Amino acid sequence: MSAPATTPATTPAANATQVKGMKKNGKNWHATKKPFRPGSGLTSYAKRVEERKQLAAARIQKIKERRAAKEEKARYEKMAEKMHHKRVERLKRREKRNKLLNS
Repeated sequence: MSAPATTPATTPAANATQVKGMKKNGKNWHATKKPFRPGSGLTSYAKRVEERKQLAAARIQKIKERRAAKEEKARYEKMAEKMHHKRVERLKRREKRNKLLNS
């Protein structure tokens, strides 16, 4: 009983690899082709996920820097309304120097 049970299990796998024979119209069945994707197996999924995370982090950092620059610009414009232009420029340069020294 165990012999007939194993033969049907092995025959479908063998049939899948073989050519299927003749079609009804007399032409041969061709083996099914897989999609041509030469770069699909070059990088692992984990590596692609890590690269995506790094790109997202860089994008977020860029947005934060842009917002900070915009806030700083608005702050200097508000100062320029109250103070003289030259004094605002001096304060800008001083803050820039301090920022570079502290970082």
